[in-house]
Amino acid sequence: MISPILSRRKWMLKAHDQHIVIVRGTRERFTHPLMKALLWALYIPNYPNISVEIHIGDKYKPDVIAYPPGVNLRSGEPVFWGEAGQTGRDKIRSLVRRYRNTHFALAKYDTTLDPHIRIVRDALDGVTRHAPFDLISFPEDSAERFFDAEGNVTVTFDELHWVRLE
Repeated sequence: MISPILSRRKWMLKAHDQHIVIVRGTRERFTHPLMKALLWALYIPNYPNISVEIHIGDKYKPDVIAYPPGVNLRSGEPVFWGEAGQTGRDKIRSLVRRYRNTHFALAKYDTTLDPHIRIVRDALDGVTRHAPFDLISFPEDSAERFFDAEGNVTVTFDELHWVRLE
């Protein structure tokens, strides 16, 4: 059964003693905010100041973003950048070249990662980087498995199909 929280336009979610509000746009597919929420919950242990949908003054707006502790949002280089859903090769190439020390994660919904691994490897070709690039496929039953009726999000890497490119 899908959490009643996810039937609303605004989702008040909790994970790892933090909370966030995710707003589902009127034309936005259900899976897009779902993946943003899952990325947020999945990476909180590594990036406690992680946030969703923050304009950072870049050409691109990240779905999920984190800066080092003590660094003001929108200043400096992010330590983490997450994208949910469709993300083109040109955007990936632009981001990995400009943010060489940023950990990236690209989330997909209920799909094989093989074609996306090839796209990311192509975008990374010739770029010297100092942070990983994760690709994650969230399963079709993510809404039922990882969200409870109170808005708690519980997800771990052990429950997912994912690949880390270094």
